[in-house]
Amino acid sequence: MRTGIGIDVHAYDDAAPLWLGGLYWPDQPGLAGHSDGDAVIHAVCDALLSAAGLGDIGGRFGSDDPRFAGARSELFLGDTLEAVAGAGFGVVNVAVQVIGDRPRISERRSEIEALLGGRIGAPVSVAGTTSDHLGFTGRGEGVAVIATALLTRAS
Repeated sequence: MRTGIGIDVHAYDDAAPLWLGGLYWPDQPGLAGHSDGDAVIHAVCDALLSAAGLGDIGGRFGSDDPRFAGARSELFLGDTLEAVAGAGFGVVNVAVQVIGDRPRISERRSEIEALLGGRIGAPVSVAGTTSDHLGFTGRGEGVAVIATALLTRAS
């Protein structure tokens, strides 16, 4: 068994659509980023790559690479899952914690868990919390996401 952790942070961008956890969130400010800014998927990718000993998302999908400008983060997740499997690992589970005042994760938690769990092929649990008005998330400037992944050697 191997564990990994991933962390991603994005500021809000009123001019961008919000993609979070693979879902489109209408009527919410988007997240700034080179790709679609989906901090949940980015953190999950980092957790999976970390657990497999394969580096990080920036090393695979760098923000200086024009191929990924505006890309949907599900592309990153698919490539990450292929790399993890290619390294001889299977995913046991993934846990995600979203920190921010908006959007309200509880409203679509089951959708995110179903979507990501289906793509990953393992249970995904998602939780949301606030930072009680502390830091950039507490000031409503963006979101932070922490993800952990548990992998096992594929048989």
